[in-house]
Amino acid sequence: MWLLRFPRALPAALFLFITAITSATVYGIERTADQQDRAELREYAGSIAAALDRRGNSFSSYLRAGAALFSTIEEVDPQTFRQFVAELRLDQNYRGAEGIGWAAVLESGEEEAFLQKVRVNQPAFPAIRSASAQTNASTNASIDSRIAPVTYFSPDTSRNRRALGFDMYSEPARAAAMDEAKRVVMPIASGKIVLAQEGAGEAPGFVIFMPVYKPVPGSAAQARELAGFVFSAFDASKFLDAAIEGAPPTQLGVRLYDGPPQNANLVVSRSLGSAGTDKFEQPVRIANRDFMLVVDSSGSGSLGALSMVTLVAGLSLASLLMLILRLLAAQAIEDRARLAFYEEQHSIRISLTRELNHRVKNALANVLSILSLTRRRATGLDDFAESLEGRVRALSATHDLLAETEWGTVPITSVIEAETSHFSETDSAKFLIDGPAVQLAPNDALSFGLAIHELATNAAKYGALSVPGGTVSVTWRLDADDLAVVEWAEAGGPTVSETRKRGFGTELIEKIVAHELKNRVDLQFPPSGVRCTMGVPVRMRGEFRIRET
Repeated sequence: MWLLRFPRALPAALFLFITAITSATVYGIERTADQQDRAELREYAGSIAAALDRRGNSFSSYLRAGAALFSTIEEVDPQTFRQFVAELRLDQNYRGAEGIGWAAVLESGEEEAFLQKVRVNQPAFPAIRSASAQTNASTNASIDSRIAPVTYFSPDTSRNRRALGFDMYSEPARAAAMDEAKRVVMPIASGKIVLAQEGAGEAPGFVIFMPVYKPVPGSAAQARELAGFVFSAFDASKFLDAAIEGAPPTQLGVRLYDGPPQNANLVVSRSLGSAGTDKFEQPVRIANRDFMLVVDSSGSGSLGALSMVTLVAGLSLASLLMLILRLLAAQAIEDRARLAFYEEQHSIRISLTRELNHRVKNALANVLSILSLTRRRATGLDDFAESLEGRVRALSATHDLLAETEWGTVPITSVIEAETSHFSETDSAKFLIDGPAVQLAPNDALSFGLAIHELATNAAKYGALSVPGGTVSVTWRLDADDLAVVEWAEAGGPTVSETRKRGFGTELIEKIVAHELKNRVDLQFPPSGVRCTMGVPVRMRGEFRIRET
């Protein structure tokens, strides 16, 4: 029923329904995959942040130990510093750490004395230098003209020797970290800088500073003054790479920011080469300074394998079911049309059977009437047989005409010609047939044909057709849309007797034909010849046809 009512909408609705379910399933799969990717980003960022924090805490512990040691001695000399570094036994796996150094804090004017003293043990110690005159001036103004030249740096390599004599206070990022470390007396990491040992390089790095205080000679026990900073320098790229190597292997991008994740704060990046489709931000604290670790994933930008399989399978199933429903709908429509056709044919057969039965009964009734009247009027057996045969032939001739038109309408001209054909075989000039085109219904044609047969038979026996020179005219006109008036007129025949007796033909025309045609028949016998006027109904085809086929 639904397929018959909605042959197109129902398959489309099913297709859309399955497509919606498939889309929801694909969305769920992709959402789960995204959550898994997000969890992977979180786990990866956590592992790297933990590695960075461990490394920062380890070196902070080393610096605290150095500060505790150096605060107990009057002066940090080369031997004490080298012994301290040696006892630390730094693990070589701590990649990214350039080493540990000592920067003494000097007041303005103490530079020459400092250099003379240091060069006793380090003859090649360079002159004290600053990052630039501008930064040095601005920084010195903020710290009361103090300077903090790198005094010792271990391990002793040609690269690290380039850092000796560099004034830490001459660079703002270092100076800010040193001031903060001095304020909180804790290891403090600087922001993004270029290490002094880099020379003209631009590799990013940072430094962790730990202030060292020592008692002031001749003062109260609580009085302490800043002696310098023990520090550790780091190559940011190597420092991050070492932490990444300790995390589970994966194809993710990593960026480290000094503070909020902005381009100006970017310290180091291990990018994937394209903008990440998803990222996770993990705060990390290195030596009491807040950094931001960002891990991102480029992603493929397309559906995963499982999602593609689900999508293709769902769409295929939806298309298949839609096709099946369309075929079922088409079959249902065809079956309904076939059933309607069979019902119509069955109804036609029943109607035809009833109509045939009715017509056979009418024909038999006509034959019985003709038989009865003929028997009563016959003078002998031969006369009876001849009259009966002629009348049955008249019925048969009209039946043949109706059969040719499949019991539709038949032209009035054809009926007249069929009933008079055997009377005009020798002389066709005896008949004048004229009138407009008129179509007769089957029953009307039978009755009219029988009347024409009787008139023609009477004319052949007693009237105009019985002598040479006699003529018969059959004309008709339309008095109305549904009535044709037919006139039969004989001329040139024997004079009609006024005392003639009524025969079977007269009774058949005036009773049977008039009754069947439902119109009055005017039959006259003037001396000049028989005249007959009949009203023949002209009915529309729809008034008598059984069914349009």
